[in-house]
Amino acid sequence: MDQMDCVVIGAGVVGLAVARALALQGREVMVLEAAPAIGIGTSSRNSEVIHSGIYYAEGSLKASLCVAGKAMLYDYCAARGIGHSRCSKLIVATSDAQVAQLHGMLAKAVANGVHDLVLLTREQARALEPQLECLAALHSPGTGIVDSHALMLALQGDLHNAGGLVVLNTPLAQAECAQGAITLIAKDGTELQANIVVNAAGLHAQVLARRFAGLAAQFVPPSHYAKGNYFTLTGRSPFSRLIYPVPEAAGLGVHMTIDLARQAKFGPDVQWVDSPDDLLVDPARGDAFYAEVRKYWPALPDGALMAGYAGIRPKIQAPGEPARDFLIQGPAVHGVPGLVNLFGIESPGLTSSLAIGKYVCQLV
Repeated sequence: MDQMDCVVIGAGVVGLAVARALALQGREVMVLEAAPAIGIGTSSRNSEVIHSGIYYAEGSLKASLCVAGKAMLYDYCAARGIGHSRCSKLIVATSDAQVAQLHGMLAKAVANGVHDLVLLTREQARALEPQLECLAALHSPGTGIVDSHALMLALQGDLHNAGGLVVLNTPLAQAECAQGAITLIAKDGTELQANIVVNAAGLHAQVLARRFAGLAAQFVPPSHYAKGNYFTLTGRSPFSRLIYPVPEAAGLGVHMTIDLARQAKFGPDVQWVDSPDDLLVDPARGDAFYAEVRKYWPALPDGALMAGYAGIRPKIQAPGEPARDFLIQGPAVHGVPGLVNLFGIESPGLTSSLAIGKYVCQLV
């Protein structure tokens, strides 16, 4: 049986960041990925936004890892020449109740260590974005966008340069946890023994964790899938900054983001589904998008939105339940030596990826 010091399961942006961090410590690292390429799951089906750390509960992992990860990510992208833009964001209120929420968001951001937000009047916001309609807005100059695929390729390159490797097309069937090591058994029957195993399988992390003989079932949370549909804008973007409505219960609302080519898209919405493979976008959902977008961009033309793509948020709370924090469990929690499980790594997972890598290194 082959032996390995560290095995990371999942070659999305978080798995690659964790593997890179372990390899840079001088550890022997292998990444196992079930798919035929890196980063084709949640990591490639999001808004590619670098978040500031505004929305999350004070003291939460989401708050601390987002704020730390944002700074690390900007520095990393600049050093590696990875495409990114600190384009900033406006969070807009279109009702009196939402104006009050902006004040609460500002206080939460300050508590999380985000001190660059500015509360704008309607006139100040429209001076920045003349086609915007709102009653007030929060300006977040620290928000940006990143080329997520270039980021993942850079992380993979760092891993390889440090002696690690990524093995594709390797789905796992089960694992056996013993006191000395963890034995991983691939679906083709190949066995690999590792001292440290990091489960960064994203949408499939819980399914995989349930196959670990020796891990108590009480430490595996339920899986819930919140699909987010995106619609792309035909024609030029009316805004140069990201435009976000005040957040809703399960997401950040139908916001407008741009990519590095200045293509605008709207989304994601929230559609609870039963399968992580439910990725088709129903064009009929675009009808509701028009009403939401016109709350802050009344000039949106009829027929300007085209069905784009969808992603799935790996939720660990059911519909209607309060949002939950990242759940990163090491041996001190579940009692299995050498095992770290990452559950519910949704937004701001991309922003937090480098900080999550550092955090996992501290656990092991």
